Amino acid sequence: MIAILAPALFALAVSFPPQDTPKPSRSAPVAHGTATFEQLVQTATRAREENRDSAAIDAYRQALKLKPEWDEGLWYLGALLYETENDFEACVFLRRFLAQHPENGYGWALLGMSEFQTRDYTRALDHLQQGLVAGLGDNKKMIATVSYVTAILLIRSEQYDAGMSLLFAQVASGGATATLVEPLGLAALHLPFLPTEIPANRKEMVQIAGTAALALEAQKYEDAAKLFNQLETKYPDQPGVHFLIGVYELGVRPDDGVKELKREIEISPSHVSARLRLAEEYIKRQDIDQAMSFAQEALKLEPKNGLVHMVLGEAAIAKGDSAGGIRELETARDALPDEVGIRWDLFRAYTAAGRTEDAGREKSEIERLSKQDAAH
Repeated sequence: MIAILAPALFALAVSFPPQDTPKPSRSAPVAHGTATFEQLVQTATRAREENRDSAAIDAYRQALKLKPEWDEGLWYLGALLYETENDFEACVFLRRFLAQHPENGYGWALLGMSEFQTRDYTRALDHLQQGLVAGLGDNKKMIATVSYVTAILLIRSEQYDAGMSLLFAQVASGGATATLVEPLGLAALHLPFLPTEIPANRKEMVQIAGTAALALEAQKYEDAAKLFNQLETKYPDQPGVHFLIGVYELGVRPDDGVKELKREIEISPSHVSARLRLAEEYIKRQDIDQAMSFAQEALKLEPKNGLVHMVLGEAAIAKGDSAGGIRELETARDALPDEVGIRWDLFRAYTAAGRTEDAGREKSEIERLSKQDAAH
């Protein structure tokens, strides 16, 4: 089982009971053998506070047999089961709790962590993100833990930029960087692994890439350049290396960046991101035919990728095809409704086309998304 800060998350979660969770009713005691519901509640609470997990779990189970909808019991039993590594069962009780309290950020976070432990990564990512959106108060340690696991799951699902953004947010907040090196390296190289899944023959390469990414973020450009040289020397034919170097070079020596990205495509023929970076670079150079060529190649590889349609739309508009560009951007928006960059592209395209009402709608969405980002 992958254990990432599990005890710490549990301690933090149960220290902050769910928002607006009502206390159990004290009226109409229900008998359970010789124990009433009230007595079971007292037994469970005392055992939990004394760290007698097994006794607490047993008492919560008995109490919930008498009152299956008792939300505080569902919460604490789910949390205790997570702490004792009964993750599949923890998911059951946490889902029952969330059916009553769908606004509870702590509940979504703990459910996501439990699902992560069971390797149900798709659900885990969705629920951890729900937890972050619903809010985790001002608990910095818990936010950092949930953000970290969310980031590594984003990277595993090939959402590299989103994962890297979450990791760099932790760097900016003063978090320790040692645990961030490998996930940053994976994101920078566009390798869809969890840190625990990195093949042994790529581990050093990933660590070098992550250290280089941190150096760039800290504006230590000489250190980053040395690390990039080390990467290219030691791993000249490994997937991802020339993409990372190419992205860096585009900002300082664009022609060299283009060469590196083309080399990446030779090594990794299905590399969509390299093609999109090249298309964007050629749009900047007003070489629209080249841009369209790389964007069309990317579309053949990933026809449902919203970012591909975004770049295609930008290229079409740059070529003077306003209607075609807007269609591509609308497809991109439908695929990635929370991507602010697409909204800005559409706002500008609608404005240029005289579609004032559509432009106004996109501007409202930009403002909403910006406020949402600021709040979280």
